Amino acid sequence: MLFNAALRACPTWLENQLVSVYFKARSITTNGFRGIHSNTVTIQQPDMKVQILPALQDNYMYLIIDEKSKDAAIVDPVDPEAVASAVKENNVNLTKILTTHHHWDHAGGNEKMVKKFENLKVYGGDDRVGALNHKVQHNDTFNIGSLNVRCFATPCHTSGHICYYVTGEQDTPAVFTGDTLFAGGCGRFFEGTADQMHKALIEILGKLPDETKVYCGHEYTGNNLKFALHVEPNNEAILQKMEWVRSQREKNMPTVPSTIGNEKLTNPFMRVHEQSVMNHAKESDPIKTMAYLRREKDNFKA
Repeated sequence: MLFNAALRACPTWLENQLVSVYFKARSITTNGFRGIHSNTVTIQQPDMKVQILPALQDNYMYLIIDEKSKDAAIVDPVDPEAVASAVKENNVNLTKILTTHHHWDHAGGNEKMVKKFENLKVYGGDDRVGALNHKVQHNDTFNIGSLNVRCFATPCHTSGHICYYVTGEQDTPAVFTGDTLFAGGCGRFFEGTADQMHKALIEILGKLPDETKVYCGHEYTGNNLKFALHVEPNNEAILQKMEWVRSQREKNMPTVPSTIGNEKLTNPFMRVHEQSVMNHAKESDPIKTMAYLRREKDNFKA
């Protein structure tokens, strides 16, 4: 808390420098000087290709490529050098940055990105997003080549958080959820309420087709599922997914993407209407259950 107070007293440029050093130090401590937390993986579909790019200690960036036009967008490019390498390797035209929220480990690379690449459109829902030049609101739409993007405002983790729902003619839809929805969990309620997270997870993201691929902001799945099993110790879907996650992590492979359908089976924050989850929270109201789970998760030791 003293560190956060000291940061708030700094000029913005110094605050950004200090936060940058902090995140990079955490990454080195966890992954070593040249280490990465996960391998780079490409999810190929007829119209949309998504390259999963690891960054920092446990972040993910996503290069979204329209196969028809070879136009591309990058989600939360905190490591501009890695993004530049991926753009060159895929031989694509990077036109857009999709920023989920203003936290440094998601938006901290934006300023460098607009210097590296000409005429980048930087999307986000918060004036605190670095290099923002296209502010979006709920249900705003735009394109990445022939791919369609719809913006979902999901305030709670931050007040200006945006999730991006991407569809192509022949493809399974994808949603890029930043720190709102994780595989097996959700983001902390830094600037919002349980009611807002309930709306984001249940009324907005939960209404997407079950097959929608979920690309979240961090590799948190293993620890999230340990908490999920604590909430529902008899949930067979959680046990099965934990075994799959263990196998993936042994090979240094990402545990993303998940799907909306799988999250409805395994993620306690998307299961607050289930009696077993409400019983755990000793609540009869889903929103109060959401609040209880978040408080418990904040103090949970995996």
